Amino acid sequence: MYPSRFRYESPRSIDEAIALLQEGGGEAKVLAGGQSLVPLLKLRFAAPELLVDINDLPGLGYHTVDPDGTTRIGALCRHADLERSTVLPTRQPTMAAAAPLVADPMVRNRGTLVGSLCHADPQGDWASVVTALGGHVVAQGAGGRRSIPMAQFVTGPFQNALGYDEIAVEAVIPAPHGKPAGGYLKLERRVGDFATVAVAVAVERSHSVVTRAGIALTGVGGATINAVEAAQALVGHPLTARTIGDAADLAARAAQPRTDHRGSAEYKRQVVRTFVKRILTGVNEPTRKAA
Repeated sequence: MYPSRFRYESPRSIDEAIALLQEGGGEAKVLAGGQSLVPLLKLRFAAPELLVDINDLPGLGYHTVDPDGTTRIGALCRHADLERSTVLPTRQPTMAAAAPLVADPMVRNRGTLVGSLCHADPQGDWASVVTALGGHVVAQGAGGRRSIPMAQFVTGPFQNALGYDEIAVEAVIPAPHGKPAGGYLKLERRVGDFATVAVAVAVERSHSVVTRAGIALTGVGGATINAVEAAQALVGHPLTARTIGDAADLAARAAQPRTDHRGSAEYKRQVVRTFVKRILTGVNEPTRKAA
């Protein structure tokens, strides 16, 4: 099937792009990587009157770490850029663990992290990672810029908090206040498939005590699930078999899976529990070996 007819524009500045979105009056779509939007256009699940291609906008292909430790990912930073990053493994290990598991190499070469967040697919990978890390999205419109916490950015399946005349220009991960650690695990039927279950875990520790934690779940609800209670159970304690087990149980309880052809609801809850335990136990191993 071919897409419906649409007008195509390729602006050369963010201001020009925003003006085009205002002109579109809610009937325009932004094109970055296109790995989600283009299939929707082909199937006519999306039929915008105007397509605003932001790939020619300068200065948005970055991922950087500020001197204070804040991580910034521009709107045109590709998944593959994050997969090959030499910065993330030590600065943001949860992101480093997730990057190679996003879709397949073809999608990773064109798709973008910020675009994935905007697409708000309940089975998308990056939303749970950025949620676990306490990140936010920077939106720019005619009135300037505003920051939207990731926990509030996704408003429902395939829905986000952007205004029709706003562009998500950056994702920001706050600087850790302790030693960062964590991981991302994903159950998929085959390589490149959407997640049946995925779990993102991020912890920060000082002298082996957890000072901050985030746990977020993918594929086990109508949107990314921020397992706040599970994460808070870790704060103020060292990672022990008991604290890890408690957090895993609370994360499984926070999941809202449905029984389908991928597995029963109880099976998916058990996968959540297992993944949380596996990530946190792996985080703890270097400490044990050093001791």
